[in-house]
Amino acid sequence: MKVFALLLSTLCLLDAKVSWESALNQKLNWYGSPEARELAKKVMLYQRNNGGWPKNQDFSKKIDTDDLKELTKQRRNLKTTTIDNGATYTPLRFLTRVWQAQASPVVEASLHRGIAFLLTSQYNNGGWPQRPYGSGYGLHITYNDGAMIGVMSFLRDLEKDSTTFLKEEEKSSIRKALNLGLDCILQTQIHINGKPTVWCAQHDAKTLLPAKARSYEHPSFSGAESVDIVRYLMEIKKPSKKVLKSISGAVTWFREKQINGIKIIKKDGDKTIVEDENAPPLWPRFSDLKTGKPIFSGRDGIIKSSITEIEAERRNGYAWYVGNPRSILKDYDRDR
Repeated sequence: MKVFALLLSTLCLLDAKVSWESALNQKLNWYGSPEARELAKKVMLYQRNNGGWPKNQDFSKKIDTDDLKELTKQRRNLKTTTIDNGATYTPLRFLTRVWQAQASPVVEASLHRGIAFLLTSQYNNGGWPQRPYGSGYGLHITYNDGAMIGVMSFLRDLEKDSTTFLKEEEKSSIRKALNLGLDCILQTQIHINGKPTVWCAQHDAKTLLPAKARSYEHPSFSGAESVDIVRYLMEIKKPSKKVLKSISGAVTWFREKQINGIKIIKKDGDKTIVEDENAPPLWPRFSDLKTGKPIFSGRDGIIKSSITEIEAERRNGYAWYVGNPRSILKDYDRDR
């Protein structure tokens, strides 16, 4: 609470010139600037008492006295802490850069608490839930929207950096967490007839099997979330045979499931599929675990075989086809 009081007493209430969206895209010398330090104060005001952050916050916006009162109150609201949509690990990545530019005991204390939140949120099997203080699908091991891989990438970068604030026991805990996380990745990879393929967007925390999230997010092969996972595996130095086999299996799946000759366009504000022999390949966001065919679903939870069969709100408000596996295939072929 002393740290929080200090932040309140020194905070400038004006809008930041640099938006939060671009805060990680600045030149290194900017992170030592007064503006960066001011933004860091705002970021830390949103940190909850357990060390985590809520999602979808614009830390660069102006904070008035009513906001300060609400932020003080919300520090005890642990249920909102999450790793969804870049929450927690993104603020921590930003604060790390600010600390590296100019060491600050206040920033360092926030970093230690945030890292402790990430480490204690990890399951014994190595997975991370979207919301450790949540319920329902928030407790699944979550790859959706880069949640678990975002945490692991941050921790890996932090552990490798010799200029950080980490204590030796923290480094040891991070290495252990990363090894457990890698084991979880390999164990949750979906195998068909003994062959590794890709992953579901979320997996059951106990059985490790593909699991359902929202009504339109069914247990399935994920053509989107699996890309971040494979990218993480490909960045491992001196990978084991298990890791190499995992990568190879996923790449094979991507090659087999790519769809050529179509593209998604919007006509009168509505998404539709048209033929185009020159279009780059696409992949379904979700594929059926039994048939391997693309699946689509509205908020009613009924699985359909085409995006034209679901309501306009979900058809246009969700990415049902993705193109990001193209980068994986390109890099895999280049590095072989």
